[in-house]
Parts: sequence; structure tokens; C-alpha cells
Amino acid sequence: LINHGGTEMGQGLFQKLTQVAARSLGAQQAVIRASATDTSKVPNTSATAASSGADLNGMAVQAACDTLIGRLKDHVAAQHGVKPEEITFAEGQITAPGLVLTWQEVIASAYEARISLSATGFYKTPEIAWDRIKGAGRPFLYFAYGAAVTEVVIDTLTGENRILRCDVLHDTGTSLNPVLDIGQVEGAYVQGAGWLTTEELVWNAKGHLTTHAPSTYKIPAVSDRPPIFNVDLWTVPNAEDTVGKSKAVGEPPFNLGISAFMAISHAISACGPAYPALNAPATAERVLMAVQRVQDV
Repeated sequence: LINHGGTEMGQGLFQKLTQVAARSLGAQQAVIRASATDTSKVPNTSATAASSGADLNGMAVQAACDTLIGRLKDHVAAQHGVKPEEITFAEGQITAPGLVLTWQEVIASAYEARISLSATGFYKTPEIAWDRIKGAGRPFLYFAYGAAVTEVVIDTLTGENRILRCDVLHDTGTSLNPVLDIGQVEGAYVQGAGWLTTEELVWNAKGHLTTHAPSTYKIPAVSDRPPIFNVDLWTVPNAEDTVGKSKAVGEPPFNLGISAFMAISHAISACGPAYPALNAPATAERVLMAVQRVQDV
């Protein structure tokens, strides 16, 4: 059972943490489960934000598992007359020269020998410091990279536009779970495209926000997903010592939505010789006005 400081909000954090624990303990993933965040069990937590959930909690889980493995190796070594460094935990089996045990056998033996089977791990991002006044320091442990190519179509009579195709390559380091990470990239791109094409904030003369509900504030829907949507992961291991050599993947691909905005601007530029001067968000009204500016030159 993993008690951790992360909040599951659909990003697959619990799945990744159980994978980290299973790999670190050499156990089958089926025997690992994660519980919801509870500060009575895990105090001093950080917010699950800024794409730090897997980085922080994954490394903390790994640290706790390393402590447990150390205890278990010492126990198996003393019980069977082998060296701790010769013992391997993998896929639910514990092996050493002339020795093969199951995970359940080792845990039962450790329990009977009164070996502590719980451990605490803690992690803080290392090597970061930032002086806002001087504009100097290292605010991040590493950077993630990505590229997106977007094809759009615009209606020059109404300003309506559609994303027809998107091809994305995003840097995840050694992905903890490629299926989850592809989903995160897809969702982040669509959210980013919505931010720059439909999500318009409008205030009236009294300073009241008038785009305050789904009837007036337009977030992207399922139908706004590109019909052709290709996402691939760049899985070169992270040079920094992160969990499984992975990289954060929640928010970085959000910026790839800029590709959709720039594609619309490029489409408008085909309507005439002038610079489109398209402002975000590229709503139908703003696209139409930009088209008219280009055509009126």
C-alpha cells in the first residue's frame, strides 16, 4: 500500500506510482495499490501542480522502496548465506546464486522475523535556486521539449476555422507509461489550442466578467480534436536523476497549442499581401476581421 502526497485528477499518477513501486520492489504490479492523499498519513506534501506529481511522489516512493529492499536483502542474506549484493528482486521472484524464492515467501519470512515492512521516503527537487531580482539561478532541474505541426482550414466569409490534422513529437525522457503520456500530450494540445482559439475573456464597462459560463465561454470539446491526430514520444533518457529517467508531461505540451494559432495566422496570410496581425484568442470574429484587413490592402 502506497500512501503518498499526490492528487489523482485523471492524469494517471496512481498508475505510475504503482509501476514505480513494483519496479523498485521487484514485485508484480497486481500486489501494489495506492491510496488517496491524506495529510494525516503523509504530511508536508507539495501541491500536485506544475507537472511535478510523478517527479516528486515517484522519487519519494522509490526512496521508500529502496529502504525496504535493503532490509529484505539483509534478511535473505542472513537466512540463506548469500551476499546482499548477489540478491536480485524482479517480477515477483528473488534470486541469488543457488537460490530462487517468491515475493510472498520472502515477505512472509521477513514478517515472521519481525523485520519492519513499512518505510518512509521523501524527495525534494535538487539543485534549483532562483533569484527573481537578479534574474539568475537555476529555476528548473531540466527542460522538456516538443514540436507540433498543425493543418487548419478557415472560412473567409465567416471566420470559422477547423483543425484538420496535428502531428506532435514530445520529449518525455524514458516514459513511465507511454499510453498515459500520449493521452496527456493529446489533452494538453487540445487545451492549448482552445486557449488560443476559442477561450475569450470579456468584461463589460463595469468590470464584470461576462464570459462566465459554458454558454459564453467556449472551451474545446471532443469535436474540436483534430480528425487526424498523430502523437509520438521522444524517449531519450533524462540526463538528470529523475524517477526512471522520465520527464514531466502534464503541462509542457500545453504550449504546443500555439501551433494551431500560428497555422490560422498563416492561413489568413494567404488571403492577401498584408500581415495578418491576428490577436489571440483566434475566435471566428477575430479571424474574420484579420481576413478583411488583409484583403482590404
